[in-house]
Amino acid sequence: MVTEARSVVAEVVDPEMPMLTLDDLGVIRGVEADGDRVTVTITPTYSGCPALEVMREDLRARLAAAGYARVEVRTVLSPPWSTDWISEAGRRKLAEHGVAPPDRMGPRGTGPVPLTLEAPATVVRCPRCGSPATEEFSRFGPTSCTALRRCTACREPFEHMKEH
Repeated sequence: MVTEARSVVAEVVDPEMPMLTLDDLGVIRGVEADGDRVTVTITPTYSGCPALEVMREDLRARLAAAGYARVEVRTVLSPPWSTDWISEAGRRKLAEHGVAPPDRMGPRGTGPVPLTLEAPATVVRCPRCGSPATEEFSRFGPTSCTALRRCTACREPFEHMKEH
């Protein structure tokens, strides 16, 4: 029962980046099933994500269509979502659609957060030609999770999914 519900949930696409499923994005944190009741736990990419309600409704609709009468979608904000949760398949799909995937951030510590006045150096490779010679020209793209960049080697513009 859980495996069936999990496979239904795994096919739901992200409303803002439909080349990715919510599972590719790492938003799905858990699926529990008990009879005709399914509980899905999700962590949005950030607490103010405008797509959150659409994600909930799409999950409910797909599970209802699969025969689950009672569906609950829970949202948990801790631990906060990280781009490290994007699967390898998700990173590949982003690149195939011309979106530079985010770098891995690595494990996060607890306690005081060190602050600097300079942005960390980030090498974003062009998803079309692979060149590291790219530049950001807008901090925000079509979604707040992406930035707009251009490749100075092949001259193509592209989106970059920002790390966080």
